[in-house]
Amino acid sequence: MRQTQRLTANEAGLADAAEILRRGGLVAFPTETVYGLGADATDAQAVAGIYAAKERPSFNPLISHLDSFESAQEQGVFDETARRLAEAFWPGPLTLVVPVAPGCTISDLARAGLDSVGLRVPAHPLAHALLQKIGRPVAAPSANRSGRVSPTDADHVLGDLDGRIDAVLDGGPSQVGVESTIVACISGTPRLLRPGGIPREAIETLIGMRLEGGPEGGKSPLAPGMLASHYAPRAKVRLNAARVEADEAVLLFGEKAPVGTETARIALNLSKNGDLVEAAAHLFSYLRQLDASGAATIAVSPIPETGLGEAITDRLRRAAAER
Repeated sequence: MRQTQRLTANEAGLADAAEILRRGGLVAFPTETVYGLGADATDAQAVAGIYAAKERPSFNPLISHLDSFESAQEQGVFDETARRLAEAFWPGPLTLVVPVAPGCTISDLARAGLDSVGLRVPAHPLAHALLQKIGRPVAAPSANRSGRVSPTDADHVLGDLDGRIDAVLDGGPSQVGVESTIVACISGTPRLLRPGGIPREAIETLIGMRLEGGPEGGKSPLAPGMLASHYAPRAKVRLNAARVEADEAVLLFGEKAPVGTETARIALNLSKNGDLVEAAAHLFSYLRQLDASGAATIAVSPIPETGLGEAITDRLRRAAAER
């Protein structure tokens, strides 16, 4: 067990976080999506620390975060489509999986041995300032134990990783609430590997074509978040619930509640107004609260699969997968 520091979001906290990362330590930090668990992506030993802290399968590659598109171009090869997406949506909640550049310094372990690399330029000002200070790629999956619910504030991080990482840089709650959208631009038509903070429709409108659907699961996923059972609370998750059984926890959406909601152990509504942006921001936090209630099952109301609803239902399907 190590002592996990909670660092303040000021110049001193940033300096401490950057120094920890430079010496191969682990620092959780906020992005606009969720909190990431950062390590120097060029240092394989530091990256191994991420896998150990998260208890994460080593075949699941990590996203590397950079301070600018220019820095990203030193690590990956961007075709015309990837370039257009980067210029339109970076900084922001989009990860691009592209071929590895000849001078790529991101470790093979961070890439899980693949000849492609997942890159993102986050929009959160604290993440940007940290990346500028360290001056190298930072591998940063979500700052939680592998398969657990992703963290949207510093308390969530400490609830999962206190004593397992060096520090968390406390920048308050994340704004988007679901992870970045992942698009692969490797060969041929770009593929959507994971729905997320940038809706599919916005990407397809920009590039003027439909995204192919990416593979689900498999032994060697191209990107994070592609294992069949992922983002999983301890309780069983039951989707599209029309009825709630006594003593279940229930995750609601909109004004309509399933029959029997009044008998639930606990009920939380992602958005009473049916706002998918609000729902995304609440998703992981509410799943944690429902799971902490001790209910054996979390019943989930139907959620539309448009816009950010696609990312929300993707997470919930993975939470409900056999494990």
